[in-house]
Amino acid sequence: MTFRFAQLAVASAVLGFAGMATAADPIKIGVTGPFTGGSSSMGVSMRDGVRLAVDEINKSGGVIGRQLQVVERDDEAKNERGVQIAQELINKEKVSATVGYINTGVALASQRFFQEAKIPVMNNVATGSLITQQFKDQPENYIFRNAAHDNIQAPMIVEEAVTRRGFKKVAILADSTNYGQLGRADLETALKAKGITPVAVEKFNIKDVDMTAQLLKAKEAGAEVILTYGIGPELAQIANGMTKLGWKVPMVGSWTLSMANYIDNAGPGGEGARMPQTFIQEPTTPKRQSFIINYLKTFNPKNQRIDSPVSAAQGYDSIYLLAAAIKQANSTDGTKIKSALEDLKTPVEGVITTYNKPFTAKDHEAITANIPVFGEVKGQRVVYAYPDDQKKASEIRVKK
Repeated sequence: MTFRFAQLAVASAVLGFAGMATAADPIKIGVTGPFTGGSSSMGVSMRDGVRLAVDEINKSGGVIGRQLQVVERDDEAKNERGVQIAQELINKEKVSATVGYINTGVALASQRFFQEAKIPVMNNVATGSLITQQFKDQPENYIFRNAAHDNIQAPMIVEEAVTRRGFKKVAILADSTNYGQLGRADLETALKAKGITPVAVEKFNIKDVDMTAQLLKAKEAGAEVILTYGIGPELAQIANGMTKLGWKVPMVGSWTLSMANYIDNAGPGGEGARMPQTFIQEPTTPKRQSFIINYLKTFNPKNQRIDSPVSAAQGYDSIYLLAAAIKQANSTDGTKIKSALEDLKTPVEGVITTYNKPFTAKDHEAITANIPVFGEVKGQRVVYAYPDDQKKASEIRVKK
């Protein structure tokens, strides 16, 4: 009898230790983006921002007594690869949430698997307006975002080109991806609201290296400004194409004109391009200063310039938003994390802004139109286009 009790006591102790071990298991967070290829400056910067935040949180004791563990996957900016990764992160890695998605097409192809599995996704770079609306008709939506979506950016671009700078003859050059064509449609909508029809609307493909035909059509139509939706390498070819033609008009486009592989490949021809930015690599607040110092010290990028500052900052903030939700939910259950995100009780101080109730059940967009400012390529870097924007960036901009 005594021996039996001893057996039970040992078994109970073993089970107790097993339970403790399980409770101490790391919380897995998926990180998916293009870490190679033409979109890699965005993907790597986002990933490194995520790594920085995870390291800080883990050094501070983690979340609900557990460490965060990132499970990184390179989606190569390919829809089919994104789909494979989504299923792997859900079924094999058992992630509690996922951050990332740089390319709108990859997000739209992949995030349905997380929706079905009831696992939250925090889009931190992809800006296609449809991303958080993909499942709006379903009872619950597990797709969130902390990036300035295209319904914010397109009107900003048009306001800058038409209202602020007075151009009336506008050409649009957009790539053939979902990102480019959805952005092009948003630009046309914003232009229509101003009573303007573009004089030329041209398309190009990823990896195109000659934009002469598109640029000649814009030039012959009398374009005074080119509005762009694409990514760095091809945007650089637009700038280079204008240099070859001896024709220079301003470029105003989506935030991707800030990518290092636009700035470096375009060289002097890329100077003066303007774009909406949620973050510019200048220490306008103590939080931003700390982030910039730590990022540069940890990753030592070339010329002490973050390849894609917006991607890095939004990646960093996405982890803090998720950590706050997990802490509030006191759980890694996807449904509970989603509910916590929709009603965060405590403000989250980020690099982009201080997030005060950034989401609701019907609004999964953390960034509103009052938050982005205009950047300009100057001296191979992105700087504030206007003094008022620099002042605005030094203030705490909360969601409106």
